Amino acid sequence: MARLLRPLLRGTTYTRLLHLWVPMLVVSVWLFVVPSAPWVPALFLVPLGLVPAVRRGEGVQARLLLTPGEPEPGISEAPAATWRDRLRTVLWLELRMLLGLVAVFASVWLPVLCFELARCAWGAAPEGVALLDRLPAHRAWALLAPLPLLALYGLVVGLGELVTAGARRLLGPSAAERLAALEERTEQLLERARIARELHDSIGHALTVAVVQAGAARAAGDPRFTDRALGAIEETGRAALEDLERVLGVLREAERPVSARPTLADAGRLLESARASGAKVDAEVTGPVEALPGPVSREGYRILQEALTNVLRHAGAVPVRVRVAVGDGTLALEVRNPLPGAVPRSGRGGGLRGIRERAALLGGTARTGPDEGDWQVRAELPAG
Repeated sequence: MARLLRPLLRGTTYTRLLHLWVPMLVVSVWLFVVPSAPWVPALFLVPLGLVPAVRRGEGVQARLLLTPGEPEPGISEAPAATWRDRLRTVLWLELRMLLGLVAVFASVWLPVLCFELARCAWGAAPEGVALLDRLPAHRAWALLAPLPLLALYGLVVGLGELVTAGARRLLGPSAAERLAALEERTEQLLERARIARELHDSIGHALTVAVVQAGAARAAGDPRFTDRALGAIEETGRAALEDLERVLGVLREAERPVSARPTLADAGRLLESARASGAKVDAEVTGPVEALPGPVSREGYRILQEALTNVLRHAGAVPVRVRVAVGDGTLALEVRNPLPGAVPRSGRGGGLRGIRERAALLGGTARTGPDEGDWQVRAELPAG
């Protein structure tokens, strides 16, 4: 019984009934002025539904009154963009008027029927109600008096569910809107993945450099080397804080431009940081690096950063050869270092996966693994 009466306690039941009543106010005024032409309001809805902005207004009303509080109601608030959307809006307006007519009729006459049955049970003859005026007065009619109220309750709940289903069907997003929403969701997921990679690369690189520098300074026992190590740790930490602040700024401001992200033109900072950590970096840069497209240059910087971080993390202070070449519409990045001992399993680290993901995102390729006694990271990105 409690489950059966639960809709009576939900505000949605009454907002849906209100949604059905609203258009009937206009119809009632029309019938009061011109009662001989009740079909005119339904005819007027056809050109009205063809107006693109009407779909937006109906969508806003439906979301507010039919699905209040639902985060994803399945009802669009965009104006009609195609003739199909306009025809769906016309069908929706006609359906809303039809269901509203039924709701108003039931809301008026079923309570009247209940009252007249109660009067008949008390011995009074019903007046002005068809069929009931022929019934004899009898107390047994009191048993039937609640039935119209139960019917009204069922109609109100049922019509509310029906009009909500109709709104989702006729005012729901079109195929183009669903595709746009899917693309927006995909962009959000890609942005989250990019931010995760940004944090992994910048903070991971800074922590790796700091750990290697601190360990080398403690083992060296040389005050001058310790001073250089502390300076490198300070510089790397400051750069990591700048990266972190920028990433947090992206999270705070969805429209923040990405032009402030480091590019391959700033690769010297990475190379000096690796040299300060003890690695002997042999770098060769050929081609117009400054002319690279922004996305390619930024992702190339992160690939180089992750490759150097992996060298410091897994091999330590070893000789490293870095080659950056731009030519024939391609950016080629190569980082090689001697294997420290056991060959690591290719592709298992999050950093190596990040390198391949970054390359694939731009339509390029990346290879990581042992090569002629060295560990190699090589990436090729389209630059034209």
